[in-house]
Amino acid sequence: MDKKIAVLLVDDHALVRRGFRRLLEDESDIVVRGEASDGEEAIRLAKALRPDVVVMDCALPGVNGLVATRRILENNKDVAVLMLSMHSEDTWVRQALEAGARGYMLKNAVDLELVTAVRRVAAGEVVLDPQIERLTTLKGERERGLTMRELEILQLIVDGKSNKEIASQLSLSANTVAVHRANIMDALGIHKTAELVVYAIRNGLVNIP
Repeated sequence: MDKKIAVLLVDDHALVRRGFRRLLEDESDIVVRGEASDGEEAIRLAKALRPDVVVMDCALPGVNGLVATRRILENNKDVAVLMLSMHSEDTWVRQALEAGARGYMLKNAVDLELVTAVRRVAAGEVVLDPQIERLTTLKGERERGLTMRELEILQLIVDGKSNKEIASQLSLSANTVAVHRANIMDALGIHKTAELVVYAIRNGLVNIP
């Protein structure tokens, strides 16, 4: 008998995880090894369980899906991360792929495509939801996404922290933080902090308490 595809489900809603588990375990070639409700738990379980596929929600409390994906892949580069999101904006898709996700599916269509997507990423394919397959470059954006450090600083900017406070929290110089802030704005084609905050929230690049 062929080896089953081992899956780790990551979503902060228990009902969503239950629905996904039922959907996946109806298939003879897939087994759900575990479930996580936040990014830190996902990182810990991915390391302990060594799944073939991590089905990862983007919007997680604490450590978000992007950062969790990067951390999981640092520990195990062979795992395939399938990102699930409510966001179809190009920026968020690009951030996910830059973080190392092998697939990106929209949650509103996931009940139809999840099983197929899991099989495809497990087989080494890159899977994008049909609604977002044709990516266009947003005005002012670099071809790559924000770095992990830039996402970290963006979160703190949205939290209302000054360059000095961010520098202290991340053990950087205030000047380094200022450079990162300028790079973030340049990458997104934005010139005012207020606009940056609105953009980051609207496009799901940060967590909102």
